[in-house]
Amino acid sequence: MKKLTLLFTLTLSTLANAWVIDGLGEYKFEALDTQVQVMHGPLGEPNKQNHGFMNNPGMIIGADGVIVIDPGGTYQVGQQVIEEIKKITNKPIVAAFNTHVHGDHWLGNQAIMEQYPNAKIYAHPAMIAQAKDGAGDSWVGIMDTSTEGVSKGTIAVYPTDATTHLQEITVAGETFKIHNDITGVAHTNTDIMIEHVGSKTLFLGDNDLINRFGRFDGTSDMHGNIKALEYAIDLGFDHYVPGHGPSGNAQNAVQPFLDYLLIVQDETKKGYEEDLADYEIKPFADKKLANYRDWHGYDAQLGRHINKMLLEIEDRDN
Repeated sequence: MKKLTLLFTLTLSTLANAWVIDGLGEYKFEALDTQVQVMHGPLGEPNKQNHGFMNNPGMIIGADGVIVIDPGGTYQVGQQVIEEIKKITNKPIVAAFNTHVHGDHWLGNQAIMEQYPNAKIYAHPAMIAQAKDGAGDSWVGIMDTSTEGVSKGTIAVYPTDATTHLQEITVAGETFKIHNDITGVAHTNTDIMIEHVGSKTLFLGDNDLINRFGRFDGTSDMHGNIKALEYAIDLGFDHYVPGHGPSGNAQNAVQPFLDYLLIVQDETKKGYEEDLADYEIKPFADKKLANYRDWHGYDAQLGRHINKMLLEIEDRDN
């Protein structure tokens, strides 16, 4: 009963706090558990209106500090995330995790390290290497262009500590477990999924998307992404947090994207066996994907996803 009362109190407190973005509404941390909260960002692309905010920053309140997951895509978003955290707790931020190299998730590191210079930031070793090798600066430019200068002043502040698969990290009395060596490559080759052990919560980064489609580029592997989602579901956790879209249980916050990828895989494989081109496969896949047509990016990404899947199938057949 005490836990339920605390959760109810947290929820009421959270509803009283909100970051208002003109034309987009209110964004606030929502309690998944007595310690775990998530701010679910807009589903669109980074732009001037959303200030470059589009991901799902998470926070875990520990005994003597706060741990942040993916603090956002610009310095300004990172500042706002911190301000929203301060409305909930006066504990300092002592650590953060970055799920992968795409800057819409981690350029908010700058705001954390500015206010909490002793904090540690954890990420996949390949993410750190790629970010330092130009990906960080590239993402600063992408966000500056996309937001029409709203993100001006953002600089790439890199993670401080590299992680390993199944590594357990204890911060502020809270234990986190890293999951990444499932396939080697999924959404990118820099992904980590972060388990908060106490609440049985898994932060999947962009290995999981709900109500939104992203790109699968040259560092992605759609077959690997399928395996990562199957692995995540098999863990049997209580809460799953996608990189974009609403959190929930395995059935409503992971299975939908997995089903989408499996349909694309199945229809593309059939088309490959019939020697069809990607544009010839697309109408067959579209018929099976009626439930996904209202997801952001469906029209823009379906053809690209089929093309990427076809290339992977061809590569595996040779």
